[in-house]
Amino acid sequence: MTATTIRGIARAVLLLLSTGFAVSGWAVVPEFDLAIQGGRIFDGTGAPSYLGDVGIRGDRIVYVGPPRPMRAKQVIDAHERGVAPGFINMLSQAQESLMVDGRAESDLVQGVTLEVMGEGDSMGPLTDAMIKRDEGRQSDIKYPITWHTLGEYLEGRERSGISLNIASFVGASTVRDVVLGEDDIQPTPAQLRAMQRLVHQAMSEGALGVSSALIYAPAAYAHTEELAALASEAGKCGGIYITHMRSEADRLLEAVDETISIAQQSGAPAEIYHLKAAGRSNWSKLDQVIDKVNAARAARIRITANMYTYTASETGLDATMPPWVRAGGLEAWIERMKDPVNRARVETEMEDPHAGYENLYLKAGAEGMLLAGFKSDKLKPLTGRTLAEVARMRHESAPQAAMDLVIEDGSRVEVFYSMMSEDNVRKQAGLPWMSFGSDAPAPAPEGVFLASRSHPRAYGNFARLLAKYVRTEKALALPDAIRRLSGLPAANLSLQHRGLLKKGYYADVVVFDPTSIEDHATYENSDQLATGVTHVLVNGQVALAEGHPTEARSGRFVRGRAWSGRSGGGCRASAKDWSWTW
Repeated sequence: MTATTIRGIARAVLLLLSTGFAVSGWAVVPEFDLAIQGGRIFDGTGAPSYLGDVGIRGDRIVYVGPPRPMRAKQVIDAHERGVAPGFINMLSQAQESLMVDGRAESDLVQGVTLEVMGEGDSMGPLTDAMIKRDEGRQSDIKYPITWHTLGEYLEGRERSGISLNIASFVGASTVRDVVLGEDDIQPTPAQLRAMQRLVHQAMSEGALGVSSALIYAPAAYAHTEELAALASEAGKCGGIYITHMRSEADRLLEAVDETISIAQQSGAPAEIYHLKAAGRSNWSKLDQVIDKVNAARAARIRITANMYTYTASETGLDATMPPWVRAGGLEAWIERMKDPVNRARVETEMEDPHAGYENLYLKAGAEGMLLAGFKSDKLKPLTGRTLAEVARMRHESAPQAAMDLVIEDGSRVEVFYSMMSEDNVRKQAGLPWMSFGSDAPAPAPEGVFLASRSHPRAYGNFARLLAKYVRTEKALALPDAIRRLSGLPAANLSLQHRGLLKKGYYADVVVFDPTSIEDHATYENSDQLATGVTHVLVNGQVALAEGHPTEARSGRFVRGRAWSGRSGGGCRASAKDWSWTW
């Protein structure tokens, strides 16, 4: 072979490499499995966007940067659309919807790539008695419970095939239930240690931390010291404490103080679920809440929060009734309400603003409570009516109607509560330490999901943020919105190699049109998919193409820092031994 020939081959190889091909022996192969070209890159850090490309090999990003010649097995032409890290749903209730539909379509079409579940209750640990009871309490979605631990549930969903990644907290209510049941009692020191061991076990299986939901039974019976002890165990394992606080209404400020205190006592970071000031009389408290969180953060106490982008919440009628009547669980609650003496007492306390519990009936009012989900086919025709309407139809008071609906349905009955301020929602959306969660399942507008009314946040929470609060109202800038949908929650959860468009990170990517992304779901017509997201990649596989779900089921169980199967995992002597991303 002559020198001229050798130089010619060398030039050819260099040309191939410069245009995105690699040479293996004498075979020329593409450099990337998938390339996203010509998009406006939002890297998840909050930095200004720029026109660029993303190259993916396997499940990882191997190039992100300015446009360059690229050759790949598959190319997505982004046409100057936004290209961002996949969005993280910090409060997902998809644990049951995933049992019947692994696509998580309502979230997938909004660009979500990670569902973070486990608000107060989690899908494990479970005893045999809890499994039997919980199967009996199932409503529209019915499924066998074939697992006992949280890790087994999450591993099972991964094996079944899911479009999105999943993760979970371990519920403080769940570990309390295992040890104490659902009664209003306090743990002995030995019982509290048993609860801590259950938290430790769940953390070693991959839980992200411990969660509480303190307006519900049996969580409402837990004292601050119990919660701090569980949070401490989670913190030792690299996890956080996340809470639906004891009050979001009349004792909102005291609840924030308790959350900060638990973070101080335990050494674990804390996050507030769906931050809000509920009830008109409490709307003015939001500024004080923000001041408290900012002061704690300035003192190096790591406090963050998440929110949904709506002025109505959704929960059960249990959020209207005093804790004493709910002690012992659903069945005991129903039996108590059949007693005329108990009924009279419940009604009196529901109407009393000084009864001393979180009472959403007084904050929304019967006219502001829209009935949304029943277990009984007989009662489903009441869906879409207010509690006030049903009370008038039945010629009884609203509290009596609420009790009767729970008794007749054999469930807590799902309700939309209109009680937040639009001005506050807008203000919260602009807070730099705020991330976002739907607080909803991940349904599809078909099948079993149409048996009850979904809250519009199930279909529009993330698209609404980008359409209403970024594009229209300019409550926050688009790069910062992307940061708080991706990089911020990933850092808060200490997720490894997720949340950013960065070389070496998992290829969870969303391609969207910032000028047209839109939510369409309303309270009256909620089962409407959002539009404006064209492609979603999950671990390098295309889960959404041209706005439609594919057959890819590349979602994984995303584990926390203490996962025992990973080098460097495990728990430390103290939460302070961890280096937390600030």
